[in-house]
Amino acid sequence: MTKILDLKNDNHYTKLKEAAQIIKNGGLVLFPTETVYGLGANGLDKNAVKKIYIAKGRNENNPINLLVSNIEMIESIAKEISEIEYKLMNAFFPGPFTIVLKKKPIVPSILTANGDTVGVRMPSGIIAKELVELANVPIAAPSANISGKPSGTNFDDLYNDFKNKVDYMIDGGNSSIGIESTIVKVIDNIPHILRPGSITDEQIEKIAGTVIKDYEYSPSNIPSSNYDHYTLNSKSLLVISNDNEKMVCKINEIANTYSSPVIIAKHENINKYNVKTVIDMGTCLDEIAKNIFSNLRKADSFNPDIVIIEGVKNKGVGLAIMNRLMKACDDFIKI
Repeated sequence: MTKILDLKNDNHYTKLKEAAQIIKNGGLVLFPTETVYGLGANGLDKNAVKKIYIAKGRNENNPINLLVSNIEMIESIAKEISEIEYKLMNAFFPGPFTIVLKKKPIVPSILTANGDTVGVRMPSGIIAKELVELANVPIAAPSANISGKPSGTNFDDLYNDFKNKVDYMIDGGNSSIGIESTIVKVIDNIPHILRPGSITDEQIEKIAGTVIKDYEYSPSNIPSSNYDHYTLNSKSLLVISNDNEKMVCKINEIANTYSSPVIIAKHENINKYNVKTVIDMGTCLDEIAKNIFSNLRKADSFNPDIVIIEGVKNKGVGLAIMNRLMKACDDFIKI
């Protein structure tokens, strides 16, 4: 039977010792991070990692990143770490930043889809950070979602999906950031941004000087890039425009051709739509990012015949939001 630990309003993190022991013993633990919830196992135990793939329904050709608690742990699993890689880690660890490094043989091949690199992240979320420290092993931790569905950013969205698939579940309330980490791989001393996140291109550029935005080209060497991700059960459409009023008019025009549409809109626009169900995205980009996955799940819960989503400004954190929305939607219109 799955055990649940509620830490929403409890800072007695010594209670995490039981969950840490489960990880050390090869079990599965669902837990919050500052980005999204993770599904964690001992990253050095190939049999434990196998359980993650089974629980998520994840293809084993899709690699998994590791969470670590300090530089020494990184150096135990990665080799030939360059000066620029150390510089990036010093700048963005702990936080919502993953760096792809050359792996040592201690990292099992199942974790890396038989590749020679591994994604490494040092979380800043207190529960995730404490859990890694107490387990004293790198934790393999992809986002806690059934593969192909939106990532989970709160416990309630995930409970039914995983209550019979994991050994332990930790409720830490809502994730503070709400989208997965930025992923970077250094090639020939230049950081290649493989997935945008809340650590922006501009922030990385300030540290490294030059960056290459590989996420614009659908790279094949990052987790989930070769698989449907964030897919809704409902038909979905993303509408993009630099002209807010034109976007609103177009969405109303499309919505009027359906019997039970759901619209996900920025706060300033929620009263401009003449449909029954409008979900408030929020006001600023950080708020929109924090709510995006829970809003996708909420939209699906209405069983609409279409979900129509407003696009956001494609800069800063907006790049990460649009990256996720483009993956979530069946189609998009740019006007």
